[in-house]
Amino acid sequence: MPESPTDPNAPRAPYMRVLDALVADIESGKLGPGDAIPSESELCQTHGVARMTARRAVKVLRERGLVVTEWGKGTFVVQAE
Repeated sequence: MPESPTDPNAPRAPYMRVLDALVADIESGKLGPGDAIPSESELCQTHGVARMTARRAVKVLRERGLVVTEWGKGTFVVQAE
């Protein structure tokens, strides 16, 4: 029987694991407003994922309004509203 997508024991997509770790760092205050999040390369090494996986996690953070990317500078946590 296939696992339900709401099953807490179901395996999570790799980008979701990276995303969850970054969100946890932001919510805990480890990464605060104006702080740069780790680069794609650092995320790849830390989480053992491919660059496209790290990129997808950062894209979701941008879509959620948690970070902003300044091309050539990095990706930064935004001020909470």
